[in-house]
Amino acid sequence: MPDFRITLSQNEMIQSWYNVAADLPQPLAPPLNPADGKPLGPEALAPIFPMALIEQEMSAERWIDIPDPVNEALKLWRPTPLHRAVNLEKALGTPARIYYKNESVSPAGSHKPNTSMAQAYYNKEAGITRIATETGAGQWGSALALACHRFGLECTVYMVRVSFEQKPMRKNLMHIWNAEVYSSPTDRTQAGRAFNERYPGTTGSLGMAISEAVEDAATHDDTNYSLGSVLNHVMLHQTVIGQEAKKQFEVAGDFPDILIGCAGGGSNFAGFVFPFVPDKLGGRDIRIIATEPAACPTLTKGPFRYDFGDTGQMTPLLKMHTLGHVFVPPGIHAGGLRYHGMAPLVSHLKDLGLIEATSLHQIECFEAGTLFAQTEGIIPAPETTHAVRAAIIEALKCKESGQEKCIAFNFSGHGHLDLSSYEKFHENKLEDYAYPEEMITEALKEVPEVG
Repeated sequence: MPDFRITLSQNEMIQSWYNVAADLPQPLAPPLNPADGKPLGPEALAPIFPMALIEQEMSAERWIDIPDPVNEALKLWRPTPLHRAVNLEKALGTPARIYYKNESVSPAGSHKPNTSMAQAYYNKEAGITRIATETGAGQWGSALALACHRFGLECTVYMVRVSFEQKPMRKNLMHIWNAEVYSSPTDRTQAGRAFNERYPGTTGSLGMAISEAVEDAATHDDTNYSLGSVLNHVMLHQTVIGQEAKKQFEVAGDFPDILIGCAGGGSNFAGFVFPFVPDKLGGRDIRIIATEPAACPTLTKGPFRYDFGDTGQMTPLLKMHTLGHVFVPPGIHAGGLRYHGMAPLVSHLKDLGLIEATSLHQIECFEAGTLFAQTEGIIPAPETTHAVRAAIIEALKCKESGQEKCIAFNFSGHGHLDLSSYEKFHENKLEDYAYPEEMITEALKEVPEVG
């Protein structure tokens, strides 16, 4: 019988982040200044980011050293275990071998602190005293609150209104780590007031919350902005996940045929799969699958073009799969996957044919999450259930074909603070949302034309 859990010692901590941009056959399209359509230089980002993160954002270096204070902070929970889901395999009756990388063991319960610790450290080194950010489901907000508290910074979080109301325990967690949390859109910012006027009674969106946080940072000299996904440096920081996983598969004497991660902005997906991209480029037969909600199908339905990262058009133009910066997704319970765009690096890999994408409805995902909790004992976050469901689909294909494939997915976070969502599922109070084609078509009309 194989080991159910494969662990690494803290002497095996990852020492450098991996930058996938160094190995891609075609370079990533640069961010553009919306005023003139020209590529942005580092100075354009300096008002809201420390220079160290700007350099990482634009770097083409393959390896970037992790500072010792960051790794000391990561030692609170890293390295994380790689589990063999033997009980799930038995329940499915599949010959497939299913593994999951368990990022739920972090203090905040998700993969998000992998980058929040790094971002808080670099801001502290730059003399910043407060960080403003947005959060969807609350995973990122709680991770940044944790990191800011560790490094002695103040933290202001604009939380998407529907999640603020659905997930009060996330808000409480942020308060424990001394963050101030506001339901977005608020009346605190010019952007928030404009959104409330244009969309009366809106449930909010990550695009709106980003606008508020960026405005907060840009109008206060002591404050910088921090993003929990999408940007290159965030993807970079998350690659500790996949690098650890590769070491653990060596211990297991196995290697994945299929890699899966849920994708909202792209950070947990990228962190898990990017370190395997050189293997795929080198000829290894690996399928890499991003899973997203059918109600917000950015990779599967969104065109690959330049768009704003926020609703208020305060960010640079990023080339990415997008549903339109004014698109407001339905209020599904996977709040962390309700984003109109996808990370430029993830989008670029999709365009190059290195990854594929699938969209799933929330009820089938909650069914998968419940089965996982019953077999493996951990309750997945609503976002994570999308990866669980995709892994089950692939495992059942193996059952039909008799193939003994190795399937690995990133268990991006636990659902201990999302039990009200599971309660609604078990009471048959959840609904699946159809692909909002008319809303997206309308939203795409406001995406700028870039020559």
